[in-house]
Amino acid sequence: MRVLDSCIRPGEATPVHTHRWPSVPFVLAWSDFVRSDGDGNVVLDSRTFPPVPAPGSALWSGPLGPHSARNIGEGELRVIAVELKTAAESG
Repeated sequence: MRVLDSCIRPGEATPVHTHRWPSVPFVLAWSDFVRSDGDGNVVLDSRTFPPVPAPGSALWSGPLGPHSARNIGEGELRVIAVELKTAAESG
């Protein structure tokens, strides 16, 4: 497994990156965000989520191809994600 601690402040964006493995993200603080693919096309807008995940919520995410995330809300977006690698990939 791999554990990621991510914090995106209002107006900030991550560089384009990937997630090779499925993960369980734990929401510590929520703020609206948009996820764009590697070409800059919006592929997810959190404002469409019914309901908004509460702090302490656990979610599921499959592997993600090239993308970036931009915090478009007024607060911090903070997530700890546990990526689930196979034993052969854990090196």
